[in-house]
Amino acid sequence: MITTDINNQSVLDEIKLSFESDIIAADEPYGMLSIVFNASKIHEFIAWLKSHPQIQANFLTDICGAHFPEMKDQELCVVYHMHSLTNNFRIRIKCFVALSQPQIASVTDLFSCANWMERETYDFYGIEFLGHPNLTRILNVEEMDYFPLRKEFPLEDGTRSDKDDRYFGR
Repeated sequence: MITTDINNQSVLDEIKLSFESDIIAADEPYGMLSIVFNASKIHEFIAWLKSHPQIQANFLTDICGAHFPEMKDQELCVVYHMHSLTNNFRIRIKCFVALSQPQIASVTDLFSCANWMERETYDFYGIEFLGHPNLTRILNVEEMDYFPLRKEFPLEDGTRSDKDDRYFGR
């Protein structure tokens, strides 16, 4: 049990007591505890962080996505940022899902602010949040049949003839 000071190591130790088999990796880039976690248990884990009597991570700062096309069966990532306002402690949680089945549990029942964030992540990456009350596009048009932040298209048009690479440092 955490006794007095809340820090990265004490929080990680407490998490390991309840979820050790679900932690895939943990590190501290720039001093923030970052955990790669089992996607199938994310709802349970976030509920636990929120209700834990010492950690009290009761503020969901952000949910966003990322696409890593080179990571087989883990191409899409959902990133959660949580904050304990009581302890001034922050934690980042990453969950990877396969592009072939881009699904993860919604946390809208735990944090109402997750509604918009999950819709935005769905809109740009196509990650489906199971149990979301209204998972529809929020910023892009409904007719769009792709997800614009996935790395599925070339960054430049190779057919352009009006571009001189000398001006772009190439």
